[in-house]
Amino acid sequence: MTASESTGEAAKIEVTPYELIGGQATVRRLADRFYDILDTDPGAARIRAMHGQDLAPIRQLLFEFLSGWLGGPPLYFQRPQHRCIMSAHRPFAIGDVERDQWMMCMRHAMDECALPADMQAVLDQAFLRMANLFRNG
Repeated sequence: MTASESTGEAAKIEVTPYELIGGQATVRRLADRFYDILDTDPGAARIRAMHGQDLAPIRQLLFEFLSGWLGGPPLYFQRPQHRCIMSAHRPFAIGDVERDQWMMCMRHAMDECALPADMQAVLDQAFLRMANLFRNG
C-alpha cells in the first residue's frame, strides 16, 4: 500500500458521536443522570409515573440503546428479547407534555455530563426528532 492509499483510507474513517462524547463511560453517565433527573425532578412527574418503582432495568436498557444509536457497540440490538423502540413506547400515552418532560431530563443530563456544546446541539435535535415520533396522544 502506498502512502497516498493509506492516507485515503484514513480519511474514510468516520468518528461516531459515541466516540465524540467520550464512549462507554459518558454514555453510562448520560443514561444514569437522565434517570436520576427523571426520578427526582417534579417537572418529570408524568413520565416518571410511566416507569416501575425500580429504575435499574430501564437505566440499563437506555444505556444499551444509546450505545448503539450513537455509533458504539449495538448492545440493545444484540439482546435476544430487544423490541423495536417505537413498539416499546406504544402502550404509553405520549403527548407534547410527556415529550417535553423527556427532553427536559435529557437536556439536563447532557448539560450535567458536560457533553461538548456542538454535540449537545446535534444530539438535542436528534433526540427531539425521536421524541416527536413517540407521540401518540
